[in-house]
Amino acid sequence: MTKNGRLIIVSGPSGVGKTTLLKRLLEEYKEKIEFSVSYTSRKPRINEKGGIDYFFVSKEDFELDIKENMFLEYAVVHGNYYGTSKRYIEGILRKGKSCLLDIDVQGALTLMKKNIEAVYVFIAPPSVDVLKERLLTRSTDPIEEIEKRIKNAEKELAEKDKYDYIVINDELEIAYRELAQIILG
Repeated sequence: MTKNGRLIIVSGPSGVGKTTLLKRLLEEYKEKIEFSVSYTSRKPRINEKGGIDYFFVSKEDFELDIKENMFLEYAVVHGNYYGTSKRYIEGILRKGKSCLLDIDVQGALTLMKKNIEAVYVFIAPPSVDVLKERLLTRSTDPIEEIEKRIKNAEKELAEKDKYDYIVINDELEIAYRELAQIILG
């Protein structure tokens, strides 16, 4: 992949605060960093917008894109496809900006195995109990889905030491400063 900017991979369990941290980072440093919008076959959540939060496509269209080798990586998470477009990333990097990817642990591990050169950052909760409380407070999913996400989070947390950096999101401001320093440093 031709690149002038840096590829930055950020992962962490659902509900850990990745979106909050990354949105602030992208607002503050938009001249240096651009977000790679992922593709997904899941339905949009309330307040999510196509082309901004995700490119929402049908399962059938996603599977066609897989066959055409359109993705740098893709995975099935909670029964839905998620993937990162090669072409989209290349466009950002050619502009000389760093490309920020918010992808699940499974996707990040795939990129690590492919020896994709990037800065890998894991956002972790202070504890699984805190994470569960955040997911309950968010009120976007039924309790069965939250339990599924907690089990998945425990598996993801077991992989955190494979990343270049781990940021514990206990205090949002401290976590934000750590993340900004890693990405801009």
